[in-house]
Amino acid sequence: MAELDISTENCIVEQEGNVLIVTLNRPEAKNAFSPQMLLGMYKAWRLLDEDDSLRCAILTANGDTFCAGMDLKAGADGDHGATEEFMTLMGEVPNVHWQALLRDNRPNKPIILAVEGYALAGGTEILQGTDIRVGAEDAVFGVTEVARGLYPMSGSTVRLRRQIPYCLAAEILLCGEHVSAQQALDNGLINKIVPKGTTLDAAKEYAAKICANGPLAVKAVVQSLREHQECMSEDDAMVASDALAGPVFASNDAKEGMRAFKEKRPAEFTGT
Repeated sequence: MAELDISTENCIVEQEGNVLIVTLNRPEAKNAFSPQMLLGMYKAWRLLDEDDSLRCAILTANGDTFCAGMDLKAGADGDHGATEEFMTLMGEVPNVHWQALLRDNRPNKPIILAVEGYALAGGTEILQGTDIRVGAEDAVFGVTEVARGLYPMSGSTVRLRRQIPYCLAAEILLCGEHVSAQQALDNGLINKIVPKGTTLDAAKEYAAKICANGPLAVKAVVQSLREHQECMSEDDAMVASDALAGPVFASNDAKEGMRAFKEKRPAEFTGT
């Protein structure tokens, strides 16, 4: 596994084969967001978009807390520690922080989440921008902004309702209480619970399955999953889905997939 030069002090970005691994790295502050963390995540997601050798990404964290969200101590002091590089980038890309947190301009490839320990406030908000989610048995979730008199600005009032039943989303958002890994699994907020310390391994298993599939097909499915939701009628969504399907079926990968099936061998996809 090779660390990439887009890594920052608070966000390690590595490549392992066709998988980008993004690791939040501020354990001394429970991985609360910092400008350096946001900068690393922003660069990672844009690289995932642009590099055709990358098929998917894993988002994880160092330490015993996945992410505590906004740094409330820094916010109370008015000192967010923004670097010159970050401020310059924000001048060019005003929503860089929302792109980093997967609220805006999500990458066109799957993101797998591996959560150990607490994922609160922004930690659960960024979860909703990912596609497949693994939680350790001790993982704890929650959109807790209301408990601090704050509003969940990373999209939870919109996305959470679309990902789990309304009444459960309302309870999580309005009560601001913690949600256990088992509750998250039962409510469909995560895909799987694994023993503590093994979430990254489980995420890599999902990544391997995704990387074995046709990359053009995967990107098209991701786009349809994210865009063809309740905001479109079923008929309109079907038309939009067909528009994505056409180029996939006309691709070399589709022909290779069918040949490989006939010849009883693994497919060798090229992304063309």
